[in-house]
Amino acid sequence: MKRDYPEQPIIGVGAVIVDGDRALLVRRATQPRQGEWSIPGGALELGEALRDAVCREVSEETNLTVEVGEVLEVFDSIFSDAQGRVQYHYVLIDYLCYPTSVEARAGSDVSDVKWVRLEDLADLHLLESVDRVIRAALAADKRGKNSR
Repeated sequence: MKRDYPEQPIIGVGAVIVDGDRALLVRRATQPRQGEWSIPGGALELGEALRDAVCREVSEETNLTVEVGEVLEVFDSIFSDAQGRVQYHYVLIDYLCYPTSVEARAGSDVSDVKWVRLEDLADLHLLESVDRVIRAALAADKRGKNSR
């Protein structure tokens, strides 16, 4: 499926991986948002269940296995080119996840991974939607609502 200038929106999944008071970020190696920090995730494949896609994307991008929890947020991510044409359009579903393996390392589509705490977020210049979902995940986990 063509990702830039698509004929219809692409469904994507994201994993907000929480371990105690920290969350895992990946640095995107491809467009859109190349070089920026974000959460692991990617496009749903035909015939693939949403939670299976989350696990696959996390494994491909971070080498981690995760337990997939609740849906945190569903939103549009739309990018237009200089002429105003829609270049990228994703409908993203972000899930709260917990690592079940220990060593994160950069895999496909990412150039780096790192664990961050709330106090680190301001210095990373994250998209507002990424910042918001990480804060929500850390707050939800702290309240004990998402215990494993």
